[in-house]
Amino acid sequence: MSRRRGKRHTAVDDYRVKEAGEGDQVAFEQLTEPHRRELNVHCYRMLGSIEDAEDAVQETFLRAWARLDTFAGRASFRAWLYGIATNACLDMLRRRKSRLWPTDVAGPADLGSEPTRPPTEVAWLQPYPDRLLAVPAPAEAEPEVAVAAKETIELAFLAAIQRLPARQRAVLILRDVLDWSAKDTATTLEMTTAAVNSALQRAHAGLAAHVPPDRDDWLARDRVTAAATEKALLHRLVEAWERTDTTALVTLLRDDARLVMPPRLTWFAGIEAIEHFFRTHVFDARGRGWRLLPTWANRQPAFALYQRAADADEFQPFGIGVLTVDRGAIGELALFADSSLFERFGMPKSL
Repeated sequence: MSRRRGKRHTAVDDYRVKEAGEGDQVAFEQLTEPHRRELNVHCYRMLGSIEDAEDAVQETFLRAWARLDTFAGRASFRAWLYGIATNACLDMLRRRKSRLWPTDVAGPADLGSEPTRPPTEVAWLQPYPDRLLAVPAPAEAEPEVAVAAKETIELAFLAAIQRLPARQRAVLILRDVLDWSAKDTATTLEMTTAAVNSALQRAHAGLAAHVPPDRDDWLARDRVTAAATEKALLHRLVEAWERTDTTALVTLLRDDARLVMPPRLTWFAGIEAIEHFFRTHVFDARGRGWRLLPTWANRQPAFALYQRAADADEFQPFGIGVLTVDRGAIGELALFADSSLFERFGMPKSL
């Protein structure tokens, strides 16, 4: 049994399983609720959507309640729930499209291009608030733990695994993220061990084509220094944005930086194109004002963006921005123009 699948139940846990099996919903909630947050993260990795992840966890608990008599106690109750959750996600993925990232759908827009209308047929990857993650934030965790948590939840990794076939994605997450054995993974997914190993090999090959070539550098970084750099860049971006200072903002970017704006398909690559877009569409002469509240998403620096019209008194939610920091500068700025995310990030409705 893999070390992360957990030990067998204690006598108290076994008693709760027995009580829940006899219809005691309180005992069932005592068994399941402690795992809700981490199962949400697991399902988010599988599905790329906060809402879909919550639906999958709810379905997981419904299935667990209905199948309590099948829990044999050979693994932990937690591992049993993970197995149910993984299969619930696979069932959902048979009916729903995988979540995409703008750079995977189209090439960069030309300088001066107008943003396209959001395509209705595309489902986009969503950001995940750090406040809802199950493990401590990077600055609060041991360096090795923080690195492992970051590299399995950051947007680049999530975007890459969404491109994998659903079963390969499940194998990769169970084997590489949760550290399950090939045997346990095969049992959960009703595959042979050989098929699991083959799927993992293909998943690794697929990831290699889409993740940054230096992604393993996370393992060698000084996380304290990296976190300080991220915070400093976020602070400087907030100041530049609120001053509508395009020159100051683009100095924070890498030369090959990208600006993506889900749900819009349009994205820009390079400082020149990004600077032009900010001057003509963000910091234009229409008298709009901006306020930014720093936060964290996917273990990355982020901000809640509020906009005030020229004739308005209050700043209203506009979107959630997430920064990907690379070698001391911003390599990608993702702006999710979705005001419905603000509540999940614990942000005020207006300023």
